[in-house]
Amino acid sequence: MADIKPFSAYRPAPGMEGKIAALPYDVYNRQEATGVVAGNPDSFLAIDRAETGFGQEVDTYAPQVYERAARLLRDWISQGKFIKEAQPCYYLYELTMNGRSQTGIVACASIDDYCGNVIKKHENTRADKELDRIRHVDTCDMQTGPIFLAYRSNDGLREIVGETKKNAPVCDFTSEDSIRHRVWVIGEPDRVKEIRGLFGQMDAVYIADGHHRCASAVKVGLMRRESCPDYTGEEEFNYFLSVLFPDEELYIMDYNRVVKDLNGCTKEGFLEKVAENFRIEKAGQSPYRPDRKGRFGMYLGGEWYSLTAKQGILSEDAVAGLDVSLLQDYLLGPVLGIQDPKTDKRIDFVGGIRGLEELERRVDEGLEVAFSMYPTSIGELFAVADAGRLMPPKSTWFEPKLRSGLFLHDISYDDGR
Repeated sequence: MADIKPFSAYRPAPGMEGKIAALPYDVYNRQEATGVVAGNPDSFLAIDRAETGFGQEVDTYAPQVYERAARLLRDWISQGKFIKEAQPCYYLYELTMNGRSQTGIVACASIDDYCGNVIKKHENTRADKELDRIRHVDTCDMQTGPIFLAYRSNDGLREIVGETKKNAPVCDFTSEDSIRHRVWVIGEPDRVKEIRGLFGQMDAVYIADGHHRCASAVKVGLMRRESCPDYTGEEEFNYFLSVLFPDEELYIMDYNRVVKDLNGCTKEGFLEKVAENFRIEKAGQSPYRPDRKGRFGMYLGGEWYSLTAKQGILSEDAVAGLDVSLLQDYLLGPVLGIQDPKTDKRIDFVGGIRGLEELERRVDEGLEVAFSMYPTSIGELFAVADAGRLMPPKSTWFEPKLRSGLFLHDISYDDGR
């Protein structure tokens, strides 16, 4: 059963939330992050991407970068930029984008649940990508980037969320990308006990986004278990910062593909090969967005086409039946020669937040072909995770993105340091 516990968060002091809150650290490259921090020194990117405080001669992963992050965090706390909750609480975090809201419960999830597959995954992680956040969390003694978890909708939690949101939020601001962020605190002991009990009845929760941050937090916790002299299992490092959303509220956008060339084919030869497994129809000059599963858009030679998967390639298998798998297994691989989309430099991926016009721009400026996708559903994600399987890379794009810096989870303990 899922162990989802309350915690005493560090939160931005009233009035500082909009200045501090930042998009996830991995949304930016170094140059972009440096520009954000230069324009807003209070942005949490100054801590999450502490290399922004150094010149290019200092490596992004140099020890002094992590030391700077820890020092800045301590300084901001001592300066009163953050306040700490007096008692363990749950928090509601509502994000509203384009008039559509989703509300998550901010809490701490158990690393034992992660290791025991109560927290289910649908992506592999890479050790090199984990290492940066392992060092950041371990040096800062703080988890700063929440893991995006999902759960099957629950009537009891839905009622609690609705009742809580009748009260005034403790935080309400609109970020520069026009997304509204609101926060409520749930600290009443009976309510806290009720929430923990409802989560405790769930046999699974799911990582929606943040597999690498999650794996990193778990590895820090396991390392600390080994070095904690009086380990009890109740220490904060046994848990990691999360925001849990009900599946009914989540919005997954399309995650589209662009390809550099036609693998030596002419346009006519390429279309002939595609037609073996897909029905091709011209869709005109306007961007074509697929309207159902099994259908794809294709931009080629200044024109849009619709591709519909033929019956013979459809599958009921949790992974093989995904649209991203159909495109990979019957077009990108055999026709365009892209056998490993994780490493092939001829393919790139474009999140749906950028719009289909971005696909047109990329092709018009030199790439050869683009594919617009029908979004993977949260039900498909759950099915893959429940089967203990993995999704192909770049299968899901979640919006809106959770902000870092709104909730911090202290995992320090007295080890004589």
